[in-house]
Amino acid sequence: MAQVSKTPVSRLVKDGGDDAPKKSRDEYRKAKELEEARKLGTVPAAVDEDGKDINPHIPQYISDAPWYLDPKGPTLNHQRQQEEKVKHYAGITEWYNRGVDTSKTATRYRKGACENCGAVTHKKRDCLERPRKVGAKFTGANFAPDEFLQPKLGHDFEGKRDRWNGYDPEEYREVVEEHKKLEEARRDAKKQMATDKAVPDEDDGESSSEEEDEDKYVDDMDMIGTKVDASERYTVRNLRIREDTAKYLRNLDPNSAHYDPKTRSMRKNPYEGTGRAAEEVDYAGDNFMRISGDTVVHAKSTMFAWEAARKGLDVHMLAEPTKLEALKSEFEKKKTEFKSDVNKSILDKYGGAEHLEAPPRELIFAQTEEYVEYSRHGKVIKGVEASVVRSSYEEDVMVNNHTSVWGSWWRSGQWGFKCCHQLVKNSYCTGEAGREVSDSTLTLPPKKVEEVVEEKSEKVKKSEKKNKKKSKKKKKSSADSSSSSSSSSSSSSSSSESEDEEEVKKKKISEALKKLDTEEAEAERMMRMDEKKRPYNSMKGDNNKAPTEEDMEAYYMKRRRDEDPMAQFLNK
Repeated sequence: MAQVSKTPVSRLVKDGGDDAPKKSRDEYRKAKELEEARKLGTVPAAVDEDGKDINPHIPQYISDAPWYLDPKGPTLNHQRQQEEKVKHYAGITEWYNRGVDTSKTATRYRKGACENCGAVTHKKRDCLERPRKVGAKFTGANFAPDEFLQPKLGHDFEGKRDRWNGYDPEEYREVVEEHKKLEEARRDAKKQMATDKAVPDEDDGESSSEEEDEDKYVDDMDMIGTKVDASERYTVRNLRIREDTAKYLRNLDPNSAHYDPKTRSMRKNPYEGTGRAAEEVDYAGDNFMRISGDTVVHAKSTMFAWEAARKGLDVHMLAEPTKLEALKSEFEKKKTEFKSDVNKSILDKYGGAEHLEAPPRELIFAQTEEYVEYSRHGKVIKGVEASVVRSSYEEDVMVNNHTSVWGSWWRSGQWGFKCCHQLVKNSYCTGEAGREVSDSTLTLPPKKVEEVVEEKSEKVKKSEKKNKKKSKKKKKSSADSSSSSSSSSSSSSSSSESEDEEEVKKKKISEALKKLDTEEAEAERMMRMDEKKRPYNSMKGDNNKAPTEEDMEAYYMKRRRDEDPMAQFLNK
């Protein structure tokens, strides 16, 4: 453990200015060996002034005390909380003194005291006593006791917000004594009644028991938790019955409505956020109770007073309530008359009053004169069951002697009638004969829609090829001046045309391959590029054009097939 090597200035001055003798090399070596032995545990650790062991592994910059603390030896007090920096708060039993100190009452006037009552704790202008005709300063008698000198209390965070701070439990003793006196008075009254009035034998004690129950709380008029009903002889206790649910047990979620245990109030709805409306629950919070009854009427009257004052009418809710009520009733009357006049004028101008007087639609469509009798299983026994309208269009309408509706038959992409297999909507039904005729014409299976479309596209391509060939023939005939005979020329022209077609096709396929390679290279380059550095509209396609035959052929040639065993040698 390294020792403190700094010497304070006060000690140097006291010792005559001589610094502590310097340590020799052997003393430094011994101190170092002692420190290592303490760390190994072979030598007891150093002890501070309080007798506590000091951990030898604490570094020197922590164990060394500053020079201005004047340490006398190894210590760690400078690392602990200093006594002068500890904040001391007032205790839970400390509070301001109340009243006056009756034990100390002056017998003569003191200089600087109140001239009116003689108390030294305030001046004449701050005196709360009735002004005397001749003050205590001049009479020298009847001095008032001094007030208590109030202490300066410093409470912590909880102490400042404590509701019961300063409450004296001895004050409740008066309530207990009052209850004892009431109980004794009630017993004395019962004894007096028993001696004055004897109970009759034929009564069986029922009337006396009823009177006892009735008069149980009559004498305890000042009992806490009771409210006196002036129209009855007994009081009603303001207690909760056992079947009631406590407010704080209605929703156990800690984030629900706040419950104040001192005032026993829960202002918000405890069922808020549970999916239950305020009208469905038996308790919706104290605020819900406050906005019911005459509270709403009072709020409406207040709003009417504000609106009237804003429009220049001199009326006040609290100062002139009768005037406000009269103005409000007159306003409501004129408002209803104005609305009725407007409705009447609209009906006189446009008509339609008979629609307002008609019964509701539910009543109109629910009544019928048709009698229908059902069995216990729901089947109709007598009468016709009411048909349910499933569509706004007419259903099951048979025309032209057909026994089925249009659209009940489907063939070759066309709708028809199922009864006669007719595909014309306005045709007359031919029955079974028409069905046999239409079935006999079906020698081949009907073509699919896709095959029909493919055939049409092939015919269009063939016609385009023929037109190209004719144009090429014309060009060649005009360019060649010397030609052979008609037979040789026709054979040579057919062979040359087929060769030219193959060459053109190969050329287009090679161009499509090159185009596909460039698109793949460009796509790979864009994917490697940072997303923020890509040019604008770089991921846009080629306007979504349909691929040609050469493009599809190039795609099939370049496509990689994983199931091919030689696929791994394609890129080598």
